[in-house]
Amino acid sequence: MRMYDIIMKKRNGGELTGEEIGFFVDGYTKGEIPDYQVSALMMAVYFRKMTERETLALTMAMAHSGDMLDLSGIDGIKVDKHSTGGVGDKTSLVLTPMAAACGIPVAKMSGRGLGHTGGTIDKLESFPGFSTDLTTEQFIRNVNRIGIAIMGQTADLAPADKKLYALRDVTATVDNLSLIASSIMSKKLAAGADAIVLDVKTGSGAFMKEEADARALAEEMVRLGNDAGRTTVAVISDMDQPLGYAVGNALEVKEAIETLKGNGPEDLVELCMALGSQMLIAGGKAADTEEATGKLQAVIRDGSALRKLAEFVEAQGGDPGAVYDPGLLPKAPVIHEVKSPAEGYISHIACDEVGICSLLLGGGRETKDSTIDLSVGIVLCKKVGAYVKRGDTLAVIHADHESKLAEVEKRYLNACAITSAEPARAPFIREIIGRQ
Repeated sequence: MRMYDIIMKKRNGGELTGEEIGFFVDGYTKGEIPDYQVSALMMAVYFRKMTERETLALTMAMAHSGDMLDLSGIDGIKVDKHSTGGVGDKTSLVLTPMAAACGIPVAKMSGRGLGHTGGTIDKLESFPGFSTDLTTEQFIRNVNRIGIAIMGQTADLAPADKKLYALRDVTATVDNLSLIASSIMSKKLAAGADAIVLDVKTGSGAFMKEEADARALAEEMVRLGNDAGRTTVAVISDMDQPLGYAVGNALEVKEAIETLKGNGPEDLVELCMALGSQMLIAGGKAADTEEATGKLQAVIRDGSALRKLAEFVEAQGGDPGAVYDPGLLPKAPVIHEVKSPAEGYISHIACDEVGICSLLLGGGRETKDSTIDLSVGIVLCKKVGAYVKRGDTLAVIHADHESKLAEVEKRYLNACAITSAEPARAPFIREIIGRQ
């Protein structure tokens, strides 16, 4: 078998076999096939697309290119949750203790963020002492003991995807549905969960700006997961404005804690209930969404979800006292209120621009080697649909130095549109694909 023949076959519109896909994935992972040949194949895939069979074969080949995490030592049905990312997305911080308090074992691999804020691991490191540096044995033991463990992704988890994504990123071949879906799902399958619940974002702050594109991606990932033998469901949710009010690592942790106390923002609570319901149904803890929602509400009401977060933080070396006293979390030295320049309704907030505000303050990474300031960020006071008067506080900037305020304030004000007409509101949860 020759890589040249595989490239030419796909260039001419042919369907690659599972063996041909396995050959190039294995050879590229081992360094036996050069970048320039795989670049040519990725460009051929970009223009010629992939069939359902090809996409599944690519997903499985990448999943098996390294370690396949064995979670058989964990009791119960393991349910994983994945988000396609967005601004202010602290869902995992709320959802995992809720699910664990309901009896769903949460064994999750997460990464660090590259962009406007940190990833789940960065946010959790706002708890002094918290670490995701666990052995597989510790990881499994923690899940069996308290119901949750989160560890960093290992280099041996779907290494083919890591190499392929880096190559696609510099050859303008990222934006292909089959390649995006196989990239996400290969890592989810390698992580070993029995069921997968996907949060697919759509809107200005999402990877998929258009709802039709988000739906197509959700359908593709659900099909891949189910074809691979994993119960898979996708929830399409709005990301046309930040999720909740807080954007920034420790600030998002504080909002997550408030949500577990029953004081969460409406959109974040709605999303956690939608995703959590699907997790409970997939995990065999509820028969339908009504029963699942009732159980999720109960663990908020009785405080068991908040206690589960404290147990989880303590089990991974963090200070559980910060769960009950968020004042122990990192705090920025400079606080500045952004005032409204006009009166009217907030008709739009450019979500991606709010993310850039956080990045400029030091709350995110421009490169993988950047250092994050966990204390900084921005907290919205008014969201789309709110009526504001001139001089009302639109948001509060948390900064490490006054020198950053002017640029961030200007950017935030430019991101907010204020009009005389009240805007129409689209539903927050757009659709559930593969609903259980």
